Amino acid sequence: MHGPSVGADFIEMWNAPLAVPLLTSVEAPEPNEREFKIMPVAGHLLRILEVYPPKAGGKRTAMHRTQTLDYVVVIEGELVLLLEDSEVTLKQGDVVVQRGTNHAWENRSDKVARAAFFHIDAQFSEELLAKLPRPLELLR
Repeated sequence: MHGPSVGADFIEMWNAPLAVPLLTSVEAPEPNEREFKIMPVAGHLLRILEVYPPKAGGKRTAMHRTQTLDYVVVIEGELVLLLEDSEVTLKQGDVVVQRGTNHAWENRSDKVARAAFFHIDAQFSEELLAKLPRPLELLR
């Protein structure tokens, strides 16, 4: 998925549908040969996200929550991580760990921002579920 209509390019590098991937001599089809999904239903996903600056059609993503553990590494440029009560600007080399929080992303600079997203399927504990709003809306 890419282009000015979404304000970013999503580049799938690899995904594995199992929590513990099965290594075989012949792997499943390449990620770019599979149907695009925002988040994996299960398993792991590595994606490079290139977020356009506003002058090139970049826009803030919708606030969203995923049932994943995410490691995000900024490769180039700056990305703003917006949370319900705060925001932080991430620069090249910065790393953030997202643990099912409600958040959005935005590039406020004048250059493309590039980041690697490592998404790992996760479960919410009963204790956390009791604190989350209902109905619980997850991005998939």
